[in-house]
Amino acid sequence: MDLKSVLSKGTPHAKAKRIGRGIGSGNGKTSGRGHKGRGARSGASRRAGYEGGQMPIYRRVPKRGFTNARFRKDYTIVNVDLLNQFDDGAVVDLGAVLEAGLVSLNTPFLKVLGNGEITKKLTVKAHKCSKTAQAKIEAAGGSLELLEGAPAAADAPAAEAAESDDTSAS
Repeated sequence: MDLKSVLSKGTPHAKAKRIGRGIGSGNGKTSGRGHKGRGARSGASRRAGYEGGQMPIYRRVPKRGFTNARFRKDYTIVNVDLLNQFDDGAVVDLGAVLEAGLVSLNTPFLKVLGNGEITKKLTVKAHKCSKTAQAKIEAAGGSLELLEGAPAAADAPAAEAAESDDTSAS
């Protein structure tokens, strides 16, 4: 190391490798592609996960069990203590919660949980609510309204059966 190398700030871009410019360049003849084989041909590329013919990891690892990822419903979750930020008598729904900046996760469904205490009398409109949250909201003088579209696993088959009975009766 000398003074010249210490003071130099370097170049913003590395110098391009000039291939195929004679054997003296170190990248002549086969231009760094080696001899024959797939990599030597034009248009050669490998798909993601290719491991040179070895059984790839995504096929080596066993796949077991059930994943609910395709059917999962995501909820925007709010605890009752955060609802104290609203005025007395306000209607609290998903839009109001997001507008107030209480949560940042924007999903189609709202779920209210019972952590903390609530002192305001509110009308809460949610898709799901825990029993403790419901008890605290009602104890504070407020009311809870469960919205339609709330996923109810037990009600879904019954609703479909009722619809099929209606269609068969007509």
